[in-house]
Amino acid sequence: MRGRETNSSETEMKRKNVAKCRKLRKNQTDAERKLWSILRNRQLSGAKFRRQFSVGRYILDFYSPEYKLGIEADGGQHYEDKGRRRDEIRTKELSGLGVQILRFSDRDILNNIEGVYEIIQENIEKKKNSPPHLNPLPKGERGLKKIPSPLGEKVRMRGIKVKK
Repeated sequence: MRGRETNSSETEMKRKNVAKCRKLRKNQTDAERKLWSILRNRQLSGAKFRRQFSVGRYILDFYSPEYKLGIEADGGQHYEDKGRRRDEIRTKELSGLGVQILRFSDRDILNNIEGVYEIIQENIEKKKNSPPHLNPLPKGERGLKKIPSPLGEKVRMRGIKVKK
């Protein structure tokens, strides 16, 4: 890679993910297979989707890099307390990377693929029709605006209390 150094643990993690992604692609559930049948070959709004794709430290069931849209087919374990908590953390971390996650139960995919199709299509169309932010703030400055302080050189940040 040019311009970026990688350490051995990062390279090792990528290799592990590649192997795990391949294994997951070979062992799809019925719901994943059915969902892939409508996502593959740009059939849905012309969007390119990848199966079992690694984003950050997670592997998404389906992912569209163009729209930063992840789709998860959730089995029963996702509806238990532990599974829900994990999914919340995962969704929040992926959101921090700019990835929107849509979750569907295996039952919905298998019994109502038309409804699942419509929801995914609506989200893609929203993303197509909303222009990207022209001047995004750097990661550490989101939601904070510098305000001059009457105390002189000190600067307060909106959203952060200044001790006196």
